[in-house]
Amino acid sequence: MAMKSQISETNFSMDKIIIGSLETIQLPELGITDLQVRVDTGAASSSLHVDNLEKFKRSGRPWVRFDLHPDLYNTEEIIRCEAPIHDIRRIKSSNGESQQRYVIRTPIELAGQTWPIDITLTDRSDMTYLMLFGREGMCDKVLVDPSQTFLAAPARDDTNQA
Repeated sequence: MAMKSQISETNFSMDKIIIGSLETIQLPELGITDLQVRVDTGAASSSLHVDNLEKFKRSGRPWVRFDLHPDLYNTEEIIRCEAPIHDIRRIKSSNGESQQRYVIRTPIELAGQTWPIDITLTDRSDMTYLMLFGREGMCDKVLVDPSQTFLAAPARDDTNQA
């Protein structure tokens, strides 16, 4: 059960989800129902590891097609996704390199709440977690306690990571 924060000493009231440095989310429009993500307030954008990224047109609009492996340790399981391109952004990675990435906008579900987030699509195969949940995706809906994990949802029993 997600904890809620209430600030009562002032007239300012916050009703936010408190999350840890690791959480389990859903991306329902992509068919992802159980994805562990690394929460990173130091990263502006959220990024998702994808394979076989391909741009195409649908009804004259740019779209992307890509493969997801929701289970880090099971590359046999593949979810084929398609989404309209929301934006193209230049992102500076943690190693200082800059790269252009496609951005999709899709709903995220966390602690029983749903809101749209922008996610950049990239190769994160060398990272421990397949998705990084950055501060722009938090949309002023969460507070992060970096000393804790899985505050919004219980950790899974298996070793899947995102």
